[in-house]
Amino acid sequence: MDQEEKQHNWYVLRVFTGKEEMVKTYLDREIEQLGIQDSVGEILIPTDTVIEMRDGKKREKKRVFFPGYLLVEITLNAKIRYVISNAPNVIGFAGNPKEPPPLSLNEVNRILGRIEEKRDEIVIDIPFQVDDKVKINDGPFNDFIGSIKEINKEKRKLKVLVSIFGRSTPVEVDFLQVTTNISQ
Repeated sequence: MDQEEKQHNWYVLRVFTGKEEMVKTYLDREIEQLGIQDSVGEILIPTDTVIEMRDGKKREKKRVFFPGYLLVEITLNAKIRYVISNAPNVIGFAGNPKEPPPLSLNEVNRILGRIEEKRDEIVIDIPFQVDDKVKINDGPFNDFIGSIKEINKEKRKLKVLVSIFGRSTPVEVDFLQVTTNISQ
């Protein structure tokens, strides 16, 4: 088994975008059913965690940072090639489809390093831009409509110019306190 482990190489598998998880699940199940786990190391979907701000609500989701690609650590033989190539939603191996080139150790370390680096990092996806019109939906300025003048990503705060008694006044609010849907 040790010698076979040493023969594992990383390959890039092209799949339909958005079907990465489905392909991984299928391959995991198929490999187990056929009893060829010795020829397979890992099947990875490189992702990071993103917090989205939508309509004043915070949502956490996984985002694939190489859409349409899976990384597979395998010993490439006829049986594995057949199982992978004939899986639903798989386009094929990246590079030469007849003789797919394995990733170099440098490329593998760079990608795996990025996955490890992103594992504990949470990225905030901010749907706001300076000069966007927003409606404040919480706090003392509830129902005020204004335009964003400043975005502080670290503190998750916005500086919004609202009209109070006919004067433009800057108000600092949290990302969750505003919505871009002004008609609400």
